[in-house]
Amino acid sequence: MAPRVGDEAPSFEGISDDGSRVSLKDLLSKGEVVLYFYPKDETPGCTAEACAFRDRWGKIEELGATVLGVSSDSVESHASFKAHHRLPFTLVSDEGQEIRSLYGAKGKFVSPRVTFVIGRDGIVRHVYRSQVDAKSHVEEAIRALAKMKHVSSIEGGRGSAAEDEGRASSH
Repeated sequence: MAPRVGDEAPSFEGISDDGSRVSLKDLLSKGEVVLYFYPKDETPGCTAEACAFRDRWGKIEELGATVLGVSSDSVESHASFKAHHRLPFTLVSDEGQEIRSLYGAKGKFVSPRVTFVIGRDGIVRHVYRSQVDAKSHVEEAIRALAKMKHVSSIEGGRGSAAEDEGRASSH
């Protein structure tokens, strides 16, 4: 079952595009995490989505977040995809779909496109699903991160699990 807003994000470890191990726990120690699941490297929608995250990288860094893209492609495929499109963030190979399963992001025929924004406390703050509008994922993530920063500054850094769950989009 997919984690919902207010749930603890399932912990995981995976292999990154450079062959090193990456864990959610380690990433959260540095700040918020934008975890996005996408179907396949070098396909039109997935390339558009990855490049949208790349093009807004400065804003994401400004908001103190790390981006992690996950698909069932191999480490080698991820390394090539990352280099080809000059992606500044880490891609994780989930060939066995274990991470995708933890996040309820498996599909029967096509892997769903879904983005989770996770607070540094490990709580899911925002979920956004849109199979068709790949580029919208980055703007949804930035909106959620900005809202979290605003709430955090008001509450003295505590944050809030009361973020709204991203709406399903059909455009």
